[in-house]
Amino acid sequence: MAARPYWKGHIRLALVSFPVRLYAAVTGTNKVSLHRYHRETGERVRNQLYVPDHGPIERDEVVMGADADGSFVPIEKEDLDELKVESRHTIDLSHFVDASDVDAIYYDKPYFVTPDGDIANEAYVTIRDALRGAKKMALGQIVLGGKEHIVAIRPCGKGLLLETLRYAEELREAEEYFAEVEDVKPDKDQVKMAQQLIESRAGEFKPETFHDHYQDALRDLIEERMQGHEGPVEKDAGKPKKGQVINLMDALKNSLKEEDKGGSGGGKKAPAKKKPASGSGSSSKSGTQKKRATG
Repeated sequence: MAARPYWKGHIRLALVSFPVRLYAAVTGTNKVSLHRYHRETGERVRNQLYVPDHGPIERDEVVMGADADGSFVPIEKEDLDELKVESRHTIDLSHFVDASDVDAIYYDKPYFVTPDGDIANEAYVTIRDALRGAKKMALGQIVLGGKEHIVAIRPCGKGLLLETLRYAEELREAEEYFAEVEDVKPDKDQVKMAQQLIESRAGEFKPETFHDHYQDALRDLIEERMQGHEGPVEKDAGKPKKGQVINLMDALKNSLKEEDKGGSGGGKKAPAKKKPASGSGSSSKSGTQKKRATG
């Protein structure tokens, strides 16, 4: 495998322990990255390490540290390496929960987990199939980037997927932000029409059908500038003008009309029910649907 492991260690369940490797499951290589340049020379702008009342310094003069009651306490890399935190090298599977028990707001970053060597393969596959059979995901902790994280491990196709989770104290209280939401009773007919609109567009999650329109526009802008033309101007098509009052009931009715016509809303008209032909079973969907395997 060409990729370099992000982390190497062990997964442990009771007395069973086997070596694994983690690989970042997300890549940003397909994204256009913008950098800071000097307008006159076109050279990249570099960050310079600088200390107030002292001036520029070299990177080897920098040390990690902490502020303890206003005093600087230096912490060397060797000090961190000697910390006796078991999760630095071992993920101890201590809890098992349903995936639905963990709210989406807790999920942070995904990693692929692979067995580290042939000797680990049997234990790896056993844990994978046991989690899949129990319909559970395992929780544990790990040290990544100098920080201890909660992790959730679940089956993912032929392998395992590890996702770091946020701690409860990292999250803001939702009630503080939703306090301004007025407790009004919506019109039942409007709710029913909104549900019909949702159901008409319901289907399986196909991530390949979504595109990063901002990245597409950014690439077009760069191409235009390379050819010596001005960049395209973003249009506010479809956006309501300021001061325009939108009647919710009328908007829902018009949306449902568009769905019935198989219009531009992206929905599809429900097919008319037909009596099955004699001797034939129910028809199957054509084509192979690509799905993200998560167990």
